[in-house]
Amino acid sequence: MNADARWDDFDPALYVEKNYSRVLSVDETIMTVVRAHFSDHFRRRSGRSVHGIDVGAGANLYPALSMLPWCDRITLLDRSKSNLEYLRQQIVGHDDGWESFWRKLCLDDAYAGMPGGPWARLSEVARVEQGDILQPVDRPERWQTGTMFFVAESISTSITEFHRAVRHFLETLTPGAPFAAAFMEHSQGYWVGDTWFPACDVSQAEISASIKRVTDSVRTYRIGGPGEVRPGYTSIILACGFR
Repeated sequence: MNADARWDDFDPALYVEKNYSRVLSVDETIMTVVRAHFSDHFRRRSGRSVHGIDVGAGANLYPALSMLPWCDRITLLDRSKSNLEYLRQQIVGHDDGWESFWRKLCLDDAYAGMPGGPWARLSEVARVEQGDILQPVDRPERWQTGTMFFVAESISTSITEFHRAVRHFLETLTPGAPFAAAFMEHSQGYWVGDTWFPACDVSQAEISASIKRVTDSVRTYRIGGPGEVRPGYTSIILACGFR
């Protein structure tokens, strides 16, 4: 169960070094699809106040960066105290490695044309918040866009908790809000340093079915193959849609 995992022992520096020290081809593909998904939506709806949320932001800045041109505020939600501290540090002064991820997003003019670049803007709009996506969403606020990357299947071995995380993520969003969510298909769990973290073994069909419990407006993509990021999974599944 999620409650049994050692989340406060999660080492974001090791995780970033292993997974985001360079832009992998799978991350480049994900950013290309997500960039187009958000850009196509928001270009038709300019001038509106948009609040975004990245659920389980952890040690990955590129989901938040993918929402940055469109958002007046971005909530970076995570449970782990070490991840929350990492996010706060990155908002003040980011690791140089994230520059290469931003350059990939800048193939779209909405990103490339951001006045002053991304980092001052991220510092202005990002808010780090501790929270558990498995808990019921009990607040009047809803977000107009959202991301959840490698979270729902990577917090527990429980299929019930997987479905709950997906449902709660979508329920945080306003009707019609564009979202992007990424999953490790058939994940067997993962190491961060000497600490083991659980995962739920779910297929692309199960991921799609879980999302469609809340919305039918979704498209899924199979990206990459086994072992491109780490051992113990079969593919990355990216879901882009609307609440």
